[in-house]
Amino acid sequence: MSPKPMVRPGGRSARVQESVHAAVRELVGEVGRDALTVPMVATRAGVTPSTIYRRWGDLQELLSDVAVERLRPETDPADLGSLRADLDAWAEQFVDEMASPPGRAYIRDALLGDPDGTNAGQCSAYAAEQIDVMLARAVQRGEPVPETELLIDRVVAPIMYRILFRPGRLDAAYARELVTNAVYAQQTETGARPTQAAVPRRSKKKPDN
Repeated sequence: MSPKPMVRPGGRSARVQESVHAAVRELVGEVGRDALTVPMVATRAGVTPSTIYRRWGDLQELLSDVAVERLRPETDPADLGSLRADLDAWAEQFVDEMASPPGRAYIRDALLGDPDGTNAGQCSAYAAEQIDVMLARAVQRGEPVPETELLIDRVVAPIMYRILFRPGRLDAAYARELVTNAVYAQQTETGARPTQAAVPRRSKKKPDN
């Protein structure tokens, strides 16, 4: 399923979304997710409950919308001079953010309020867009590059599976191992010999709590 385009609303609609999203984030921090209600969010945001129901349907869909927005990457992946270094650093950061308690909560909310799979598709698109940035830089350097879907299948998919169904091994070493497997698969297809990983610099970007 193709992800819905993330077109930010303008005017009053944008202000309503911003205030409601901010209210959700504040109240989750103050009272916890389980105690949250639509009237509480409406009061904090300065809108009527009917505005929230009309736009989001119910609390779960609102939480899902907030989660998808919070999972949106804020910056491009770090440029460390080679595709392997970029991928290692990005995969480590992806594991660190997605497997964190806030990351797991956002993933859960994004999926629970997503009966048709649209939000899941958008979250997948975020990862693909980040990978495309790294691949485009590698092409400019003259490096051989794998297909985006190969990296989705061999790096992103295993991480998400473990987060959702089989927690464990979610650390930097696991992230680098997945990248090694993906790069090895690409090099095997092209007949090249696999090379050692470059040592990436750590990204300073962390998820919001």
